[in-house]
Amino acid sequence: MKHARIIRIAVFLLLLMLAACSAIPAAKDGGKIQLQDGLGREVLLEKPAARIISLSPSVTEILFAVGAGSQVVGRDTFSNYPEEVTSIQDVGGSMGSYSLETIASLNPDLVIAAEINTPEQVSALEGLGVKVYYLSNPTDLEGIYGLLQTVGALSGHTKEAAALTSSLKERVQLVQQTIKKAETKPVVFYELDGTDPAKPWTPGPGSFLDLLINEAGGRNAAAAMQSQWAQISIEELLVQNPDIILLGDSIYGMTPEQVAARPGWDGLRAVQEGRVYPFNDDLVSRPGPRLVDGLEELARLVHPELY
Repeated sequence: MKHARIIRIAVFLLLLMLAACSAIPAAKDGGKIQLQDGLGREVLLEKPAARIISLSPSVTEILFAVGAGSQVVGRDTFSNYPEEVTSIQDVGGSMGSYSLETIASLNPDLVIAAEINTPEQVSALEGLGVKVYYLSNPTDLEGIYGLLQTVGALSGHTKEAAALTSSLKERVQLVQQTIKKAETKPVVFYELDGTDPAKPWTPGPGSFLDLLINEAGGRNAAAAMQSQWAQISIEELLVQNPDIILLGDSIYGMTPEQVAARPGWDGLRAVQEGRVYPFNDDLVSRPGPRLVDGLEELARLVHPELY
């Protein structure tokens, strides 16, 4: 009888262990991964992808950030961060055109696309027998954390993605705590394209830049525009009279001196007080971990008295 009880207990404990093992997510034990992508498709991987092609700069940055950089065998033309990506095979992307032949020749386990890619491009890749996962752009910082977890799972780096997410959240919280001390909310004009100085392009309400400007303790000069990306007139800018002008188009050569020389712009407070700054647009235009770098830089420029 005693031996029978011992056997029953051992069997019970074994069943508990098996049940616990079956509850472990596939991405953590190297097993199957099944996730729904941004196009509503169920994508199944037998195991985390070892050979990955990125079709977006944001995806490339996320892959390297979660520790999957060595698994990236191809990248789009515009991926330029971190620096080592320049040695990875370029699969195209200029004018929205990719080399399907090059992609197929790299024999990827997975191609990760983003919203700069079209559903038609996804279908074309699948027609080659290539597995594709499509990432939708997030609308807030929580969405960014979700992207990190997804890419971490697809690439077999769930622990690294979780650690990175925790670190980013701490940094965002620190910015939020610092900004609470601010006594003012400066008006910020962010220029995307000043080719036409009478009607420069800028991010409007609902855009990620609008969110980040507010998180940094500022008020978007284009908050009353009717779309996320809009042209604002110099007349409206004079009404908003921004305290700070940030040049996202400095990457294309725009300088504070050029802005100050524009007709009518000398009437803006930011120009008069010398608060026109070049800004690295990659930090705030790519939905990846460097958005937090962008938020920190925005906060320092909008509220230098707190830093």
